[in-house]
Amino acid sequence: MRAFQGALRCLAGVAAISAFALAADSFATGPAVSAEFNKPGHILIADQFNNRVIEAEKDGTIVWSFGLGPNDFSENSIIGTNDAQRVGRFTLMAGTGTPPGVIPQAPNGAVDNRVVLVSPTGKIVWQYGQFGQTGSGPDLLNTPVQCTWLPNFHVLITDQANNRIIEVNLNKEIVWQYPGTNTNPADQLNNPNSAELLDNGHILISDENNSRAIEVTRDDQILKTFTAGGTVNIVAFSSRLPNGDTLLTDSGNSRAVEVDSDDKVVWQFATNTAHSSVPAPLPTRAVRLRNGDTLISDQFNNRVIRVSPAGQIVASYGLPLAGGGPIGNNVGYDVHTTQNGLYSPYDAKIVGDYTGLTAPIDFDGDE
Repeated sequence: MRAFQGALRCLAGVAAISAFALAADSFATGPAVSAEFNKPGHILIADQFNNRVIEAEKDGTIVWSFGLGPNDFSENSIIGTNDAQRVGRFTLMAGTGTPPGVIPQAPNGAVDNRVVLVSPTGKIVWQYGQFGQTGSGPDLLNTPVQCTWLPNFHVLITDQANNRIIEVNLNKEIVWQYPGTNTNPADQLNNPNSAELLDNGHILISDENNSRAIEVTRDDQILKTFTAGGTVNIVAFSSRLPNGDTLLTDSGNSRAVEVDSDDKVVWQFATNTAHSSVPAPLPTRAVRLRNGDTLISDQFNNRVIRVSPAGQIVASYGLPLAGGGPIGNNVGYDVHTTQNGLYSPYDAKIVGDYTGLTAPIDFDGDE
């Protein structure tokens, strides 16, 4: 009976979002959505310090965006965004905010703390967390760095500064979290940076400052730990690949590294080997694509690169590397193309290509 009631609440939430979304789009007064919007093969980028999420064609032409640029710190933008995922024609994104002293436009920092679902016309149709507020109570977050739409219409949120992973339903109720009942000190999280639902029902967590990825059960037990044989330093992202391997973003070592089930390295690519690279670009996302390429968000090199299995860069978004300070000199902002600059891109995914990620189910039938 409890499961049935939960399903009814879920369906009610889905219906409410769909109705709200349709109404929001019906009364939208902004520019029409491009006919090129949401095309499979396009790239979706969380352009972190430009306070926006953009969708671009393969040549970098921007066809859709949400956010008003690097000088806007209002709730009309997505401040310091770290993550974005297309859910049908909607976009799920995380507003992490910016800490003090990181970018000159906000020397005192700027707080966002929202996970939002945005319609094609830029209307927020669902939100968890409150803009400008920080906390751990109901409908409050503290630095949400990543969010994943789940097949049961729930959202998995990596609530970094609260050192927890939470699963939230559309009624904004927390239905699961890690750590929950597990109070073992060695099993606690330290600045987690992502979480993924695996096919076996377990959760793969990037426990960033503990320099590990862990696979946990729904009853809070750690089954496996991945560290690339103890060599990783700051695990910013992890995902399970179709062949059973695990792809780690080893941010502190500026590399993407694939390990097998025994935690042995089988493939890796470093992003700091170019002469013009900053010393520590701290890549934040490495996503394996269906064709075997790896899409890497090379954060402080201000670029997103697509790397072949042989280690060749086959596509690049952003300006050429320029070196410089901790976030480099060669940043930029343009509403027409990515090739005039990105500003510390934190996440990138290919529309329609969810290999190595939790595949979303679209609630409006427009997957």
